Amino acid sequence: MLVHSRAGKWATWAVFLLLFVPLFAVPLLVVLAASLATNWSGAFPSGPTVERYSAATSGDALQALTTSLATALAASVLALTLGGWAALAAASLRTRGKRLLDALFVLPVAVPPVVVGLAVLVAYSRPPVLLNGTPWIVILAHTVLVTAFAHQSVAAAVRRLDPVYAQVAAGLGASPARVLWRVKLPLLLPSLTSAAGLCFALSMGELSATMMLYPPDWTPLPVRIFAATDRGSLFTGAALAVVLMTSTLLVLAVVSRIRTRASYR
Repeated sequence: MLVHSRAGKWATWAVFLLLFVPLFAVPLLVVLAASLATNWSGAFPSGPTVERYSAATSGDALQALTTSLATALAASVLALTLGGWAALAAASLRTRGKRLLDALFVLPVAVPPVVVGLAVLVAYSRPPVLLNGTPWIVILAHTVLVTAFAHQSVAAAVRRLDPVYAQVAAGLGASPARVLWRVKLPLLLPSLTSAAGLCFALSMGELSATMMLYPPDWTPLPVRIFAATDRGSLFTGAALAVVLMTSTLLVLAVVSRIRTRASYR
């Protein structure tokens, strides 16, 4: 609903700030303040320090961050490939087939992530496909959890795609593969980059399924954050959380930049 009056705009901004500040801004600011504090016995933290960031960006913490980035990148690429390909293939199906395919991709989102983790653990802990104890089982679980978002995003873009472009290219003699590579994918690039960013962000923060699957030599950063807070090291966990948020936002900023350029091509 559009608001045209000045009083209505001020009221809308006031409601937005009343909801945004306590629900979103304050918790993040508290985490940031805790990462810079040595103790917090009163209403505000005291003893500002940046020593925890040195530990949070070196040693095991840096390895955990690298693990999270590698896992999220691999899961995003796999999810975008599988979900995007399925969305393109579904365009030629009838309505019932499209609904069935959508239901299959949404199914992992309809159950708790811990259930997905357990299912992956049971399915791939024995031959012929033995992934338990390897990084691939974590990447697989993350891929299962985020593919639905990639599929839904690309499917919505495919439905909005004007078929005239593909028809004209085919009429000029372009093969189906050339139509896909030179016409459809460039037009879908903004949606593909948006889906990739969403999958990356979700994978970076995934904890429930990861806790059931990760091997000791492949520990993502959310697991480190949980372990630190579980031991009572809240300030250390806060510093690790800030590093996780910053890394995710930097990658999303790059993805947003790519999406903006793709939109103006």
